[in-house]
Amino acid sequence: MYKPRSLVKIGLLSRQFLSRTYSKPKKHVHLQIISKPHVEKQSIFSCNKLIMSLGRQSKVFEARKLFDEMPDRDVVSYASMITVYLKHKELPEAERLFYSMPERNVVSDSAMVHAYAKAGRIDEARGIFDLMPDRNAYAWTSLISGYFRSRRVDEAQKLLQEMPEKNVVTWTTAMMGYAQNGLINEARRIFDQVLEKNVIVWTAMIRAYVEDHQVDQALELFYKMPERNLYSWNVIIQGCLNDNRVEKGLELFNAMPWRNAVSWTTIVTGLARNGMIEMAREYFDQMPNRDPAAWNAMITAYVDEGLVDKANELFDSMPNKDLVSWNVMIDGYAKSGLEAEALKCFILMLWSGLRPNQTTLTSVVTSSGGILELMQAHVLVLLLGFDQDTSLNNALVTMYSRCGDLNSSLITFENLKVKDVVSWTAIILAYANHGLGKQALQAFAQMLRSGNKPDEITFVGLLAACSHAGLVKKGQKFFESMSHAYDLKPRPEHYCCLVDILGRGKLVDEAIRVVQQMPPEERDGAVLGALLGACKLYGDVGVANQICDEILELEPGSSGAYILMANAYAASGRWGDFAQVRKKMKERKVKKVPGFSEIEVNGKNHVFFVGDRSHPEKKEIYALIKENLMPLMQEKMI
Repeated sequence: MYKPRSLVKIGLLSRQFLSRTYSKPKKHVHLQIISKPHVEKQSIFSCNKLIMSLGRQSKVFEARKLFDEMPDRDVVSYASMITVYLKHKELPEAERLFYSMPERNVVSDSAMVHAYAKAGRIDEARGIFDLMPDRNAYAWTSLISGYFRSRRVDEAQKLLQEMPEKNVVTWTTAMMGYAQNGLINEARRIFDQVLEKNVIVWTAMIRAYVEDHQVDQALELFYKMPERNLYSWNVIIQGCLNDNRVEKGLELFNAMPWRNAVSWTTIVTGLARNGMIEMAREYFDQMPNRDPAAWNAMITAYVDEGLVDKANELFDSMPNKDLVSWNVMIDGYAKSGLEAEALKCFILMLWSGLRPNQTTLTSVVTSSGGILELMQAHVLVLLLGFDQDTSLNNALVTMYSRCGDLNSSLITFENLKVKDVVSWTAIILAYANHGLGKQALQAFAQMLRSGNKPDEITFVGLLAACSHAGLVKKGQKFFESMSHAYDLKPRPEHYCCLVDILGRGKLVDEAIRVVQQMPPEERDGAVLGALLGACKLYGDVGVANQICDEILELEPGSSGAYILMANAYAASGRWGDFAQVRKKMKERKVKKVPGFSEIEVNGKNHVFFVGDRSHPEKKEIYALIKENLMPLMQEKMI
């Protein structure tokens, strides 16, 4: 089969192709027009019933058209239309209709309390709740749930105490609310308070323990349950597998009186996650009925293990591929460095008629091997209406920077309406990677003014920027502020940057102290390599030799340590020691990875290694260097 190398060559991303394949159908095309006379003949009850029916069929526009053409409406008509909007996550439309109601009832009020609470607009939910003349359990429970989700536990608790009559749903909501806020003992207190516990209450408490990683307590409750349903079994099995208790998970799975697709998918995913990929495949092959979720779980397991060929083999045999299946394969290829295969898979997905989502496009963007492919992916992002998707544009900022196009990286960043911590971190890293330390620090200052708090990766960018700009004191202050001001624990990459900063600033003794004071488990080859580099620059060969031994103990095959050590000896004029290091490399068969550069011309990649003379146009290239480039370099050096 022909394997396209890039999106550019096959021209699939043209506006014409996308508009033909993915253009949104005009609403009047599928509209089941209900004429005015026909509406008048129907009773209000029939119209209300039809509105709900259209809503269940996802025909929101048609439901609203019917609502608008009703000659008479009652409070149920409004409540029905509001419910349709809310079920389809169209809160602004529901909100407008709600506040236009001539009169409201408990159904419409409760629906809006639930919608506002679910959207995190808890104060607005409370405002409607307080004005309700009659409150049902649904309104009470929705508001309590909203307070728990908003981390306002005291208000949730107070409302729970005020609620006149509590049902099973309310008790379950309270239990899960306490558990999700880290108050597992309070959740258990609620559980013990419920006199008539049904299977839902028991399972909710078991799930709370599982999510709090208290599997022993979950198992204890599970064995005490007077009756169990399929969900109870699935929850406890997943809990065991997530806690690396594979034997117990298998024991429970084999003891199940009946199983569904979720049970099988749970065991397959759990086994794979615990590194038992072959056993996971055995259970997958035993499944009586495989739904897309089971196929996707097994394909994901192969991808996570780096077994992309096996994942692809299974993917090809999958009868009905959904968007998740394609996304897993595209992402798997991208993470394995198989950019061409990732793009080929994406193109085949387009031809299958599926519309890409944010996850798909992020994988395509991150798998773009060159600037032309990245620009084509960006065009697709724009044409499909994802131009303001923050996470997707964050990926574009990063990839443009990696391709060397800082200007496009900046433009993409500036066009973002909503910038999160990842956005700011991406642009800080972009500046740092292009050696623009001062601009990186300016971006960080803007980030703080915008109200975003830095994370660990932000500080990697800041410290790298300080290193490139030679800002030693700034770098030290940033490193110290991680734990003091932002409660972030420095990781090896932060120590590596700090050591590099101190080394470049000729503060080798201070760099050595930093490494000595590091937690031993954090001291990796990269940190020691940075210190070795600093010692090499400033001739501290004794310390360098000691560090080299430590690096080789951690990474016996590291060519970098040998090279740095050899260069340190060379810088000190100790040519005998230099020769000894080179001899050791030869004896231990340690090979230096040659340096290379890569450029893309007319969609074709050209790779040049150090001293490489294999290119078909080598004569012309070397002639150009000799006749044009060398004289220019000499002129600049004078």
